[in-house]
Amino acid sequence: MNPLTRLIRYLSPWIALGLAAALVAVYLRPSLLPTQRAPATPPPASDAAVERLPTVPVAAVESAEPALAATRAPARASYADAVARGAPAVVNISTKRVVLERQLPEMLAQAFPGLAEFRRREESSRGSGVILDTAGHIATNFHVIKGMQEIVVQLTDGRSAPAKLVGTDPETDLAILSVDLKKLPVMPLGRSDQLRIGDVVLAIGNSLGLGQTVTQGIVSATGRSQLDLAVLENFIQTDAAINPGNSGGALVNASGELVGINTAILSHEQGIEGIGFAIPVNLVRGVAAELEAKGRIVRGWSGLMVVGLSPEAVDETGRTVRGVQVTGAERGSPAIGTGMAAGDVITQVDGVTVATTQEFLGAIARKMPGSVAHLKLIRPGQRRFELDLPIVARPIER
Repeated sequence: MNPLTRLIRYLSPWIALGLAAALVAVYLRPSLLPTQRAPATPPPASDAAVERLPTVPVAAVESAEPALAATRAPARASYADAVARGAPAVVNISTKRVVLERQLPEMLAQAFPGLAEFRRREESSRGSGVILDTAGHIATNFHVIKGMQEIVVQLTDGRSAPAKLVGTDPETDLAILSVDLKKLPVMPLGRSDQLRIGDVVLAIGNSLGLGQTVTQGIVSATGRSQLDLAVLENFIQTDAAINPGNSGGALVNASGELVGINTAILSHEQGIEGIGFAIPVNLVRGVAAELEAKGRIVRGWSGLMVVGLSPEAVDETGRTVRGVQVTGAERGSPAIGTGMAAGDVITQVDGVTVATTQEFLGAIARKMPGSVAHLKLIRPGQRRFELDLPIVARPIER
């Protein structure tokens, strides 16, 4: 064995022992290892070489990201502003009346004179109304208050007061009430003649007695008639949900302006959904102004009763006939004694063709009491003739 090999064999155990001791020392005290020095900071450049950036406060840096996010967030669709503008002027209307109800047939009442023949029964109903001005005039439906002896109005702020009946217009199913309260919220009035099919509308009213409720939909149609809801019909059709108790409430546009008075829905019993009707605000304006001034609407009336003709109706020559057919006349009306008979067909009023009952009734209603309406008629199978129909003021219905 040469001397180098003997030296390595001699040193190997001591080298292994030293390495083991070093590992133990490093494990126990890691700080003994050398650390990497940070590179030296370069000297600042001269002011002439670079332009100094402005210092940004820490708070500004922290708030920059939320602000950026806010600018990127899409606008949230909401009609809350429209509701806040119009809803305070929509009121709940409670009505009551006492009726006498027969509880014994007349023959039994005679046999038992000691028993009460009638009993008193209280009827109540609920509806809605819209405050039109600071004087306290409120628009609602005629059918909401018809025949009622007590009418109470409640505002959204909790105030309530008995209401007086200013006047009614059964032909349009409108009524005007008044309340004596201060600082009343007033409904902003829009224009129903500017409505377009597809416009967003909100129905606000005392739905199902739950308190004020808001539903949303669109204008489905305008100028609806022939619905047998009123004598004079020109309804806005909407799919905004209108439920019992909404009658007399507000139909407002997306700006919170009144465009109609909710009045009716088609029967749910027939499986019909999303078809409701409102009286246009332009009509409400005129009716309200006349009722406030006169207490009633003066319209022409003849007492003549008519129905629409079938589209297949033809005259003696086979030509299609457009008009309305006379079915009778109300007792005591000016139509009696004019020479008309049931079955006669009215084709024109004052030279204007009338093809529906609504057109005929509207033409008569626009006549002044004391005037006459010139009619053209056909008596089926006999002759054509003309006559003047006397016009009087329509009787008041309350």
